[in-house]
Amino acid sequence: MVGDSVRVFAHSNALLVSHVRNLLEAAGIPGELRNMTLGGGAGELPLGECEPEVWVKPHNRERAEALIRDALSGESEAPAWRCPGCGESLEGVFDTCWSCGAHRP
Repeated sequence: MVGDSVRVFAHSNALLVSHVRNLLEAAGIPGELRNMTLGGGAGELPLGECEPEVWVKPHNRERAEALIRDALSGESEAPAWRCPGCGESLEGVFDTCWSCGAHRP
């Protein structure tokens, strides 16, 4: 990424950092990963400078931070639903009943 960028996420778990970058990319926000291989320097370098990070262009910052906040909150946007086939109560992330295979209405 050329030019100025801002850090929108940092975490010691590189897999989580990569996941966040993928979420942003899927939403049309280009992101850059930094410090992905500096974990081995922890102790010799300040911890805050060794954590993997996601950076975006300043004009994408607000939207990126909102997407990250929503993704990490654990809340599903889709409401829970009751299967019309068997009456099983299902979380909103599921489109098919695990019990009978019926699709969400």
